[in-house]
Amino acid sequence: MKQKKLSRRQFIGTASTVAATLAISPIGAASKNSKGLQTKSGFKLKYAPYFGMFEAHAGKDPIDQIKFMADQGFRAMFDNGLMRKDPSLQEAIAKELDRLNMDLGPFVAYADFKVKSFVTQDKEIRSMLADTMNKAIETAKRASAKYTLVVPGRYDESLEWGYQTANVVDNLKFCAEMLEPSGLVIVIEPLNPWDHPGLFLTKIPQAYEICKAVGSPSCKIVDDIYHQQITEGNLIPNIDRAWDEIGSFHVGDSPGRNEPLTGEINYKNIFKHLHGKGYNGTICMEHGKSKEGIEGEKTLIEAYRFCDDF
Repeated sequence: MKQKKLSRRQFIGTASTVAATLAISPIGAASKNSKGLQTKSGFKLKYAPYFGMFEAHAGKDPIDQIKFMADQGFRAMFDNGLMRKDPSLQEAIAKELDRLNMDLGPFVAYADFKVKSFVTQDKEIRSMLADTMNKAIETAKRASAKYTLVVPGRYDESLEWGYQTANVVDNLKFCAEMLEPSGLVIVIEPLNPWDHPGLFLTKIPQAYEICKAVGSPSCKIVDDIYHQQITEGNLIPNIDRAWDEIGSFHVGDSPGRNEPLTGEINYKNIFKHLHGKGYNGTICMEHGKSKEGIEGEKTLIEAYRFCDDF
């Protein structure tokens, strides 16, 4: 069936309606919490804020921040820097998430953007990766985490691309074999070359090829929609084609890497698509806020309310 195109006037009218809805819609329904925000039942998908995202409302204490996230209906959170936190805090985070029935998104195990790491056969690099994976396993045990994130590092201008790919596969096989007994899963992240020039892994099809070659349940992809919009676009078809190797998602609008509705990505359609596919993993809100302070936090929550309403 041929779709009817929107005229410019209809398009502007639709955009105005969305803006007006965001301006007048409350951040929830039912009762208000102690911060004056209205609470609401959980989102359809597991959008995961990070520590500091709601500090203006919740304060600096990480446990209070988790409580605020849950109060606003978020069913997950993530912390890239979890592995660097004190073990007692890792355990406290896990305990609070368990109490509130919230999931934990991937934490970063390795992401050195300056080193030619996974693309080499360097014995010192392999030893470093072994130490890193052991630390990740211990962190995951304390924090009840299921996923840890890895960025394979820079490419080598002096080595043929095929050899580099083979080395990345071998190093990831080594890491995955270490993780398999614990059940912890690596998610490798392609990053766009505009923001992070010189990195080996940039596209979803490339990550998919590597995961297929590694052939382990402990090596999957984190699909960062912000990066992929810049690098390749074609977001929903790439999600579908790589679906069996995707372990988690990151989101941020483009340009600007702020909350949904601030850029060109149609997150309402993407979230609807993920929900329709039965996705039950985390969607890490790895982005900034378009406004500062309390108003910025309210605007962010309203954006997710709007995009989750499908």
